[in-house]
Amino acid sequence: MGYIHCCGGLHKTRTFCLAPKENFVICELDYLPKCPVCGHTVVQLTRVDVHDNISIVRKVNKKAKEFLKKLKSFVLYEVRAINYNRVNTGRFYLNYNEFGVKKRCYSNLSSLKIGLTENKYLK
Repeated sequence: MGYIHCCGGLHKTRTFCLAPKENFVICELDYLPKCPVCGHTVVQLTRVDVHDNISIVRKVNKKAKEFLKKLKSFVLYEVRAINYNRVNTGRFYLNYNEFGVKKRCYSNLSSLKIGLTENKYLK
């Protein structure tokens, strides 16, 4: 999933990988159907050539729709974001003993004082 900068913010887009032509190594097309702020349709083609030079072509509204129709035949696949399964992640707290009281450490492991015992009779 890519992002396009429009109206002072980055907006999530649909990203397509295109078949590279001529001396290009990577070609990607980002498509924003409607900007949430201004309502424009934005298409941005990003290409990287053999010498690591980046070229960007950006079209808006009617020209963007025509540009997308023209490039649809070169689309290889759509790049999709991976959905991680959050069900399998558990919550683990490190239980430790400080002065005979059981406590839980949530994040700061470096400040633990594990195994301390309070001794009232030591002078």
